[in-house]
Amino acid sequence: MNIAVLSDIHGNYIALKKCIDYAVSRNIRTFIFLGDYVGELAYPNKTMQIIYAMSTKYECYFIRGNKEDYWIDYQNSGECGWQDKDSTTGSLLYTYKHLSKEDIDFFKGLPISQKITIRDMPQITICHGSPYKVNQKLLPNNDKTYEIMESLNSSIILCGHTHIQSKTENNGKMVLNAGAVGVPLYSNGKSQFIILHEVDKQWQEEFVSLEYNVEKVIEELHISGLNKRALYWCIVTENLLRNGNISHGTVLAKAMSLCNDEAGNCIWPDIPEKYWKKAVAEIICR
Repeated sequence: MNIAVLSDIHGNYIALKKCIDYAVSRNIRTFIFLGDYVGELAYPNKTMQIIYAMSTKYECYFIRGNKEDYWIDYQNSGECGWQDKDSTTGSLLYTYKHLSKEDIDFFKGLPISQKITIRDMPQITICHGSPYKVNQKLLPNNDKTYEIMESLNSSIILCGHTHIQSKTENNGKMVLNAGAVGVPLYSNGKSQFIILHEVDKQWQEEFVSLEYNVEKVIEELHISGLNKRALYWCIVTENLLRNGNISHGTVLAKAMSLCNDEAGNCIWPDIPEKYWKKAVAEIICR
């Protein structure tokens, strides 16, 4: 038996289709999705349509990511605080406005972690960040990661969130990070996921990287008008899709630092566009 493990789609339905088609071509019929289904890219409804279709056609497991918490929290807070034509929250607002009630209800019903036992194979814990927090990073060779591994009965933890594929082993247990389907880091522009193979009653991982039509994804940022909703955020997105070397978080931190230096105080999400412009110029357009 083989299982496909996909994380951090971020609305990249074109890459998602490529990964699913590849998995199905290898006779995979069980899929694990580790959260962050939409956000960053155009036409989030197309990603959600694929997710719903997968749930009816194959055996699927779904986990909530930190992006799902964004949509849920924004709804619960009265839909206040995000702005259009704003590089900090414009992309969030665009995505939220294109989600249906069904989508939000689907996200609300997802757990942040789950233990899975398939037949008589070793138990697997699946999560987005960590089994305890959706935005916690299980970093390789990290004491906190080892501590969390020791706290669980499962021999394998599957996670995402960092957008970087990795493997960490300690005391007979293993953390596998699937990387990102949608906007991976350090992948040379390729979409990434993991296949778990059943080998001698144990799970054996295969890290997969696939080329897909990156330029089509970028074109849709412009056709949809999303690039006008979050100008500098989308410039970072385009660079990330093509090169995979600079994260949104890196540029956001720089913009906030520039804001703090000049204004004396900068609290997310109130980051003026001029600081985004300077951050992009210094980090990406240098």
